[in-house]
Parts: sequence; structure tokens; C-alpha cells
Amino acid sequence: MANCFRLAFALLLTLGAIHAGAAPLDFAHQIVPVLREHCAECHTGDKKKGGLSMNTRADLLAGGENGKVVIAGDSAKSKLIAAITSKDAEKQMPPKGARLSPEKVALLRGWIDAGLPWDEGFAFKKAGYEPPLRPRRPVLPPAVAGRTNAVDRILDAHLAQHKSPRPAPIDDGTFARRAHLDLVGLLPEPVALEKFLADKSADKRARLVRELLANNTAYAEHWLTFWNDLLRNDYSGTGFITGGRKQITGWLYRALVENKTYDQFARELIAYTPESEGFAAGIRWRGDVSAGATPEIQFAQSVGQSFLGINLKCASCHDSFIDRWKLEESFGLAAIYATGKLELHRCDKPLGKTAKAGWLFPELGEVNATAPQPERLKQLAALMTHPENGRFTRTIVNRFWHRLMGRGIVHPTDAMQTEPWSHDLLDYLAVHLADNQFDLKKTLELIATSAAYQSRAQVLGRDADERGYFYAGPRAKRLTAEQFVDAVWQVTGTAPTRFDAQVVRGKVSTQTVSEMKLAARWIWSHADAGNAKAGETLVAQKKFTLASAPVRAGAVAAADNSFILYINGTRAAAGDNWENPEAIPLESRLKAGANEIVLVAKNGGAGPNPAGVIFEARIQLADGTVVTIATDASWQSTQSQPDAKGKFKVEPADWQAAVEVPNSALWNARVGKQLAMQLAQAATATQPMVRAALMKNDFFMRALGRPHREQIVSVRPSELTTLEAIDLNNGQILATRLEQGAARILAKQWPSSDALATWLYHFALSRTPTAAEMSLAREILGEQPTSQGLQDLLWAVMMQPEFQLVR
Repeated sequence: MANCFRLAFALLLTLGAIHAGAAPLDFAHQIVPVLREHCAECHTGDKKKGGLSMNTRADLLAGGENGKVVIAGDSAKSKLIAAITSKDAEKQMPPKGARLSPEKVALLRGWIDAGLPWDEGFAFKKAGYEPPLRPRRPVLPPAVAGRTNAVDRILDAHLAQHKSPRPAPIDDGTFARRAHLDLVGLLPEPVALEKFLADKSADKRARLVRELLANNTAYAEHWLTFWNDLLRNDYSGTGFITGGRKQITGWLYRALVENKTYDQFARELIAYTPESEGFAAGIRWRGDVSAGATPEIQFAQSVGQSFLGINLKCASCHDSFIDRWKLEESFGLAAIYATGKLELHRCDKPLGKTAKAGWLFPELGEVNATAPQPERLKQLAALMTHPENGRFTRTIVNRFWHRLMGRGIVHPTDAMQTEPWSHDLLDYLAVHLADNQFDLKKTLELIATSAAYQSRAQVLGRDADERGYFYAGPRAKRLTAEQFVDAVWQVTGTAPTRFDAQVVRGKVSTQTVSEMKLAARWIWSHADAGNAKAGETLVAQKKFTLASAPVRAGAVAAADNSFILYINGTRAAAGDNWENPEAIPLESRLKAGANEIVLVAKNGGAGPNPAGVIFEARIQLADGTVVTIATDASWQSTQSQPDAKGKFKVEPADWQAAVEVPNSALWNARVGKQLAMQLAQAATATQPMVRAALMKNDFFMRALGRPHREQIVSVRPSELTTLEAIDLNNGQILATRLEQGAARILAKQWPSSDALATWLYHFALSRTPTAAEMSLAREILGEQPTSQGLQDLLWAVMMQPEFQLVR
């Protein structure tokens, strides 16, 4: 009893001293132990149960998802005291373990009433690294040994500071292979490689880099893989059959071919156009989904991850456990996209609060939450690409550094809250991109022309990253699934002639465009098309037969005011602006034998006005024959309407000839040249080898690591999987390509086995075979190479790590 009396008396004295200000409360020795024992498990470190963190005084005062838990100076109104004294098992805190003694409760009451005194600088967990927001232009160190590239100046100083040697340079053959695979995703062709190796010019490597980047088609079709992964775009898979997902392939391909500036690229994805909206819309999953998988939340997650390297998935369910992002911030970003009210949910439980549209970095400005959705998106796009948003530029240059050098300056690339191993390098690359008007090719050129990029790859031990990363040169990278497949197709000459991506490949010369003459005529259902009624519809049909499947086919179409094009029972294209004709790839739509085209054109406006539609296709067959299908009086029209696949439930009985519109001069004057140019590009441009990036995913590419792209994939796995090993050893797809390729290669009638082996090593590895390799090749091929022998040699070369890596 005496001990209890003395403890109570001491406690009264302590509380009296606190309130009187005579003896300040000892935060470190009286309060911290109580919080550690009863609160730390759920509310300190990375734990934020209910959104409440006690790491710092500011965190505690901020409260949790249900509001403030302490009011400094007023313990009676503080929810914390109510929770620790509650006898309700559903409300009491802590929810398990020992209850707080009356003495500890009294201590906490006194602490709160005293205004929450907190030792300066104390935190249960120190705050993580917070990256700078605004750009920073570092001062470049002096050049050493004539190495003037800014990347080298920064890295040479970095290595000198750590008393580390500069990595040794690579030879020309290794550089040529590395640059080709990194910049355009292809192996250097043997003839081009020999020419490069024989060139004695001091600037030949820089010229090669510029030449590769200037190859717009090869560049676009290589980087299409990178952007498809990062923007989760694909040509098949979840959502496409049900209409819950939309491709951005046509927009993305043109953006890459035309080298659209990155700031404009991002703006068109955020404040989207009809062609680019698939990124923002995400996937509309069938059935019920969690609150963290709605299109609005997907938008926030995708924008944060793709453009800022921020993980908002955790913060879409509750305040993040891994970084500083909060549930309200994630829902705020989602609310910018939402077209109605968006209720906050924590762990799928509605909170009864409506999200307010908001931008993650209000220091740069804010989004007007009351503005219409299109205007909110424009404001977000402007803030994302704001000149002072250094995070936007740092994120993409870090991704490009990773792609070329094998490891990010910030690593992983989606953890941009992490401190970079070189602030100066990251910041310089970011301001360099902005200085060059957001031209991503300039960033690639800067890196690829540096001595650092042209250095020998770092040799890694098993624990390379476990003890902290230190720059020691570029790192070898696995070929992507698409790069590996393209390399096989290149060497064997077995690339397909048709592809799946609905894109118009490449560019054409001005001469080809000038020589293109349109055969098509504007048509309608009656002669008085100049006074067509508003809403009047033309349904026109053309049937034709092809002797073989096309190897090249493209079309153009336009209508005043709109059209939908169906080919062989599928919707192929649509347009609603006659001044912006549509270019339409057709290879994958047409077939050998009978084909059918259905055009549904609709007149717009408020009253009688001119109406018309035009379509022309040029189809090249394997024997070189070119078939032209163009709208004219030979097309048939009907009053019947087709279904969503362009099919008629009952064959129309009222077919009649379509009518060539007599007053089409205005349309031709405005868009005739554009129609001819787009048709020339779509149908007659000389086409390089079809690329794997243009093909739907198949079993072989999945085994090699190509993702389904239902989620954003910024970095593919680097480890060899059991499935991949099995498929490389026994897969039928690869075996068939090697068999077909062996026949093609042997048809060239090589003068000797040595010449064949030398050619193969030059093509596959960009070097001549060693004496041991040549001896083995002779043994495999024999004096008279056979198909089986060459298949075995092809397989042996392609299974080497040297072939499967960019080194």
C-alpha cells in the first residue's frame, strides 16, 4: 500500500509540475517508452494502421484516415485518450496486448495538455529521402584526356573521387552490335558491319549512332516494345474482346516515327485524344472489382508510375507503407480523371468522403477541382510537363539510362523516391532533355556517344548489388523477347510477311507521293448528294477475290461527315472528320479467296448539306500483282443496316449501284493530296523486315519474358526461367525457324564451310570465330554443309550467352 501511495503521490507531483511549468516533462524518458510499448507496432516505422503515423510530431498531429487523434493542449477532446481508455473491444487501443495503466494514461494526458512537447529532431523512424522537385543544372567537372562528353566529365570525376579506374574501351565490332541492338533492336548486317570496321574515321561511332537514330522505322519498331510495356498497350489480351480496353497503337507508332517531343507525347496521353485515350482509360474489368482497380484509380496509378516513377498502388488502398504518398493524394489524382463523384475507400471500405481533384505537387500549381473533366486533364498535363517539374524529366532519362547502361541511376526505375547514386548525372541528363526541347533521341545520342557507354561491360559477382552499387561501367543486358526473335528472323531470313499491329509502317519519298494517282471517287446513295438530309446514311458494299494473301496492303478513307469500315466481318476503321482522312493497314484483314468490304457513312449537320465517302485500297500479292479496290459506281448500296460486325442478318433485296458524287471538287481540293500521300505510305512504301514488336504475343515470346501488359511493366525480369530454357532447347517455334532458315541460307551456295561459319559469326556476334569455334563449326557442318548440320550450328551459336546478351 505504501508503494502505491508513493507512486500516486509522485505522479501527482509530476503532473502538477507539468501544468505549473515548474518541471518540464521528460519526453525521451517518460513518453517515448510508453509509445514504443503500446503504439509502435502499428503506428511507427513503415506501419500506418488507419493512416496514422507517430513517427514525428507532425505525423501525429496530422492524424489518420478518420481525422485528428490528438489536439495539442486539450487531452479531453483527443481521440487518442478516448481510445486508450475505452472498454469497447471494437474501439479500444491497442486492440491487443496489455492495456495502458492509469499512470501511463495520466502521463499521456499531461503530455497532450502540455502541448505535445517533442525533442527536436527525434523520430521513431527518420524520414526517407525526398527527391528535389525542381530541375538543377550541375556544374560540369573539367574534361579529362579529351573526354568532353558531359556524361564522361561527370563519371570521370566520380571515379576519380573514389580512386577507381575508368572502364576499358570496347572494340568496334562490340560497339556496333551494342549500338544496333540498343538503338534499333537489330543486329548489324554483315555488309554494313564490314564497312563500319573498315572505316578509319575518328567520328565513325558518333556517325553510326546518328544514322541509327535517323532510321525512323527501325527506331520506332524497336522502342515500340519499351513504350507498349510502360503504357500497357497491346494488340490482344484482356479487355479487347469485351471492349473494356482500347489500343493506342496507331497513335504511339506515329509518335515514335515522327519523334514527337516527350512533353507533347505526355500531354496527349494525359489530356487524351480519341487515338490515345486507351492509356488513360486503362482496363474496364468485367464484373465487380476492388476500389483500387477502377478506371479512375488505374489512371492515377498509371500516370504516377509511367511519368513520375511513383508507386501509387499501395496508396490506392491506404496510406502507403513504403513511401510518403497518402490515400487522399492517390484518390485526388484519380478524381482529375473522374466524370462524377469519387468516394474514398480504405481497403475497399467506403469512408463517406468524396475525393477532391488534386495534383501531387501543389508547389507548381493546382488543378481546378470544379472545372469540367477535359479542362482538368489539360491542367494536369500542363503541370506534369511544367518547366519546373524536374521529376518528369528525371524519370524518363533514368529509364533510358537503365535501358542503355543496364542499371538505373535511381534503381529500381519505378522507385524515384530513392536517392540516386549520382545526383549530378541524373540532373544533367534531365536538364539536357529539356534544353533539347524534349527530344528523346538527343538523350540517347548523348549517352551512346559517351566513352562510358562505349566501355567494357562490368563483370558482376553474385552479390553485386547486395553491398551497395558502385558505378564500374555498363552492365550486360538480356535481349528482350522481341530482340531475340528479331535476331533469329534476321539471321535465318524467316520473318513473317504479315503483322498484327494496326499501323501504317514507314515513310515514302516525295516522288512516290507525287506519282500516286487516286482511282477512287466520292460516292453516295443518290445523285442529289449535295442536298443530303441530316442523319442520312449510306451503306455500300464491295466483294472481290484475291489470288493469294497480300504481302502488303493499305487503304485510305474519308467521309463527310463520318464513316465506319468493316472488312470480312470485323470493324477495321472509323473516322468523323473528312479533313483528316484515315490511313488503314490491311495485311491482317484480307485473305486469299473471297473478301468483303462494307462502308457505313453518315451525313451530319443540322439540315440538307453535301455528303460523300471515299475509299481506296492498294493490295500487293506475292507475285507482285497490285490490286486496286476503290469506291465508284461499281459498289452496291442498300437501305438495310449491318450489325456491329458489318454483317446483314438477312441479305438485302434492294441492292442498287452507288452514285458517284458530281460535286466532289471541294473535297478533292482540300484533301486530295493528303489522300494520295497516305495511300502511298500505306500501300507502296518499301518495307523492311516485319518486327516481333508488331506481332501479337505468342507462346515463344511469353516464354522469353514478354508480358501480357495487363499491368505496367517498366523493367522485365533479367533471370533465365525454367520455361525459357526448356523452350529454347526443345520449342517447336524456334526449331521450325531454324529449319526454314537453314534451307534459305544453304540456297546461297557457300564456297566452303569456313565461309558459311564466318558469315554466321559475323552476323550473330559481330566478330570472326576463334580457331576453336571454327574447328567445331567444320565438324558440325562437314565438307558439304547439310540442313541438319547448319540447324545444329545455328542453335549452338544462338544458345551462347554472347548471342543472348547485349554486352
